[in-house]
Amino acid sequence: MTTEPLQRLSPAEYLAFEREAETKHEYVGGEVFAMAGASARHNLIVANLIIELGSQLRNGSCRVFANDQRVAVSPEGPFYYPDVVVVCAEPRFLDGERDTLANPELVIEVLSPTTEAFDRGLKFSHYRTVPSLQEILFVAQETVRLERFARREGGQWLLADHTKPEAVVELPSVGCRLELARMYDKVDL
Repeated sequence: MTTEPLQRLSPAEYLAFEREAETKHEYVGGEVFAMAGASARHNLIVANLIIELGSQLRNGSCRVFANDQRVAVSPEGPFYYPDVVVVCAEPRFLDGERDTLANPELVIEVLSPTTEAFDRGLKFSHYRTVPSLQEILFVAQETVRLERFARREGGQWLLADHTKPEAVVELPSVGCRLELARMYDKVDL
């Protein structure tokens, strides 16, 4: 996300604008922000995540979406594009366009130097308000590190920090697991 908003819009105006835009934009507090491009390392990690999750979830009810799937924190926004999103219940979309997912169960953000503070700050606080969301993963791209936040009773979130390439991380919200070695396969760290 860029640091300067492009313009102020209502949620309906944003969705109409975004559906016609050639590039992606996120929407926070009435402001529209252009999304920056991603590095090769970032894209490779996202691809590895999609392959791993997709292969494990292929025969079940879960669906894995890539970074072009817009997610609504609420009908009024914010609207974000997580790097990876998984939903196991029947997907609920904001409207008849079926392009804005309203019930994610797992979101994954691959951290970039330019977006890390925002992803860990405001975006993280917004994600935690989504009732369906059970797990949030932050993945480093310059070192082996996966931070898993899991929703607990009473609205608390529990952090598990994984930094060993041989680590295997269970994801109970979607019924699968991630091997860090596979997540970072062919990634030059």
